[in-house]
Amino acid sequence: MACALLFSRLLPISHRLTRTSVCVFSLFLSYVCYCLLFPADTIIQRSVDVTLSCQRVPTQGAKMRIRKSLSCVSPSDVRPTTGEEARLKGAQSPPSGVQVARNDTPSPPMSNLKFGNKKLPNAIIVGVKKGGTRAVLEFIRIHPDVRAAGTETHFFDRNYDRGLEWYRALMPRTLESQITMEKTPSYFVTKDTPHRISAMSRDTKLIVVVRDPVTRAISDYTQTLSKTPDLPSFQELAFRNQSLGIVDTSWNAIRIGLYVLHLENWLRYFPLAQIHFVSGERLITDPAGELARVQDFLGLKRIVTDKHFYFNRTKGFPCLKKPESSGSPRCLGKSKGRTHVQIDRDAIEQLRDFYRPFNVRFYETVGHDFKWE
Repeated sequence: MACALLFSRLLPISHRLTRTSVCVFSLFLSYVCYCLLFPADTIIQRSVDVTLSCQRVPTQGAKMRIRKSLSCVSPSDVRPTTGEEARLKGAQSPPSGVQVARNDTPSPPMSNLKFGNKKLPNAIIVGVKKGGTRAVLEFIRIHPDVRAAGTETHFFDRNYDRGLEWYRALMPRTLESQITMEKTPSYFVTKDTPHRISAMSRDTKLIVVVRDPVTRAISDYTQTLSKTPDLPSFQELAFRNQSLGIVDTSWNAIRIGLYVLHLENWLRYFPLAQIHFVSGERLITDPAGELARVQDFLGLKRIVTDKHFYFNRTKGFPCLKKPESSGSPRCLGKSKGRTHVQIDRDAIEQLRDFYRPFNVRFYETVGHDFKWE
């Protein structure tokens, strides 16, 4: 219509032109009108690209994302050819060196950042049974830089086939600056345990709580008797022939007290400086002093001091003073500090004679006299 209107305007002067000139002029006007009404890029775009018409725009962070333009169309009845698909995929992939944010990229877990990770233990209380291991663990774990597994894991003596990842899962979460600990008293007398702990880490620090082996054996028997009332007498189990003074070292309660023999096995895998011995007797009379030495051994600041303890005369054992957030003091369970079974005095003296040479060798090996007489 626009071309016809323009041509009608020029009609009055057309008589001045020849017929050939008029034809040429009409064709030129028609071409101009056609170009104005149908731009060339529109014709090319519609004839070639029937897929989405999209543009790349920069977003915050200088990263490129693909965003649909307002003129994007997606005909459902037209599909690009294989060549066009390859060209489109190449056009949508980011330039080399440009990182594109992905929605499926996991963000760092906040629990790890705030509460630490589960780590294999830096230190283990390896023994001995009825020596005071639970007391040492409960006392040292009030230190802010110590986290400990609450139960005995028995990994290195009973559950080793479950693997280190199973063992790690039993540990509490700790921060980088904290020490992870666990205690299993049977480790000290289990033959394969030193080698297995060494295979995990030769830097593991070891704590052994020792006690007069005669008193320890009686305490062990007392605990077993509370669970098995029909147990034979202490003398029947401790001696093969009491009249001759022959001690039965196959009984576990006696065997555990041969500290020097068990220690020799540990020294095959760990230097003596990496093993700290706690006196079970001094743990009762001077808990703060023993804990000070434990903290020094672990490389900790002396935070657990005498202000944390009081002596419970009923139990005959030190307890932790109540923290500000608690309504009562913290003492060990009913199984701790129980009254020992009365043992014949002659039997006790016979056992002291039996243990004496082993005790002397133990004192010499560790460089400390525990005075178990």
